[in-house]
Amino acid sequence: MTNKTLLEKVSAFKTAENLKAADIYPFFRPLESDQDTEVIIAGKRVLMFGSNSYLGLTNHAAVKDAGKKAIEKYGSGCAGSRFLNGTLDLHIELEAALAQFVGKEAALVFSTGYQVNVGVLSALGGRTDYIFSDELNHACIIDGARLSFSKLYKYGHSDMAHLEKLLSNVPYEAFKIIATDGVFSMEGDISKLDEISALAKKYNASIFLDDAHSLGVLGPAGQGTAAHYNITHNVDLIMGTFSKSLASIGGFIAADKVIIEYLKHHARSLIFSASITPAATASALAALTVLKNEPQRIEKLWANTNYALDAFKKAGFDIGLSESPIIPIFVRDNEKTFLMAKMLMDEGIFVNPVVSPAVSSDSSMIRFSLMATHSFKQIDYAVEKIKKVSYKLKVPLLKVKRA
Repeated sequence: MTNKTLLEKVSAFKTAENLKAADIYPFFRPLESDQDTEVIIAGKRVLMFGSNSYLGLTNHAAVKDAGKKAIEKYGSGCAGSRFLNGTLDLHIELEAALAQFVGKEAALVFSTGYQVNVGVLSALGGRTDYIFSDELNHACIIDGARLSFSKLYKYGHSDMAHLEKLLSNVPYEAFKIIATDGVFSMEGDISKLDEISALAKKYNASIFLDDAHSLGVLGPAGQGTAAHYNITHNVDLIMGTFSKSLASIGGFIAADKVIIEYLKHHARSLIFSASITPAATASALAALTVLKNEPQRIEKLWANTNYALDAFKKAGFDIGLSESPIIPIFVRDNEKTFLMAKMLMDEGIFVNPVVSPAVSSDSSMIRFSLMATHSFKQIDYAVEKIKKVSYKLKVPLLKVKRA
């Protein structure tokens, strides 16, 4: 048997090279401006419909000013992990504010949202435990479950009958976690958290809720999916990120104090990673304050969402079951999806292509996402360009009922 060298192993990967040769490579596109509804790429101004900045706070004066002041006071970094020398009073202040906001006793801030999921699930799940995960959950939930050594069961997307069947086959007394996204990051639908909560109670399971795309979006005041269903008390662990609505970088887990205390001493991605920077911490805290003080941003986000959903439906696009600012435009063909993203960029529209293996090949899509700061005029322009490109590529549309 011939041993492969490192170069031989990596040289077998030709996908990126082939896409670049065809001039349809859509990744790592460098922005030359701030993250707003319009950005500059390669000297060209384009409309941004691929951002997760749902509330449009990355350019808010209070958020930017807080980051600057934090650098002046604390310097550029913490030079260590939260566990040792890297905890600031600012981290503690942010954790208290987050816990209060989502309705839990305590919170713990990590350097990224990915590290939250990897650290929390791997710390709580053991070899004799079970994790149940929606098949469309974000990759970091899957990675955290694998690192835990727990038995992992995937249930069909929002398929409560399948979840119950899996739960019923596991010992009642065993430790079990049901992990779910709040808003699914590609499909844009909302989890059936109320039904999950009922099953968790019936089968003695805990709930881990990933609210990365729900914080600042769902709930009476943007507190997330549990607040949306008014069942915060039934959800054991609420996770969120700062890189979406909170206009920064980092993540957190909120839960009862005793759970947070356990995680502070067992989550390896917290203990062995450098802590979130002062500027990022202060910016997230300022963004949370803006979120609470400017509820009209959430109202505008939903006005934009409903406007865009209606426009895409009227145009006959297949947008699945989206009910959030994340709107998938299903192309169901990898090559056409890449072509569509390239052609839309040429038309001045930035969107994200999503292809296999991120989704199954017959579920490839253009991911169109909205910000509170988009105007109806910008949305109209984008929809028209998407219609134009779809027609050229013969992307199949759903049949539209005529009046």
